[in-house]
Amino acid sequence: MIDPRTAPFAATLLRVTLGLLFLTHAWLKIFVFTPAGTAGYFQSLGLPAALAYLTIALEVLGGLALILGIYSRIAALVLVPVLIGTIVTVHGAAGFFFSNEGGGWEYPAFWTIGLLVSAMLGEGAYALRPHTNQKAVPNV
Repeated sequence: MIDPRTAPFAATLLRVTLGLLFLTHAWLKIFVFTPAGTAGYFQSLGLPAALAYLTIALEVLGGLALILGIYSRIAALVLVPVLIGTIVTVHGAAGFFFSNEGGGWEYPAFWTIGLLVSAMLGEGAYALRPHTNQKAVPNV
């Protein structure tokens, strides 16, 4: 059974945590690796350099949207391909466990599931743009 008293807060906790993770990854790409360095890394993988800049933008904008609760369902779904891209281009070859050398696909896959769950749950409490047609949570 879903507890309608706490479910909105659980959705908020998940939404904000996911947003913070994306902002942290964007911060790393901007201030540690630099956008040019990130673009070079993407090129070393055989990807277009422009995709690095798009990824950084998606991480910043999507992270902020999740944290603030602005179109967070859409933001979560838009960020799913970013994570699937990391599995396909980098982490998949390293195996399942993220502790493997090169970091396996375990963490990005779990993060992807978190985004999908967030998209299904909705904005939750304290969103700047709450979903206005939300119905009562059914007893499941």
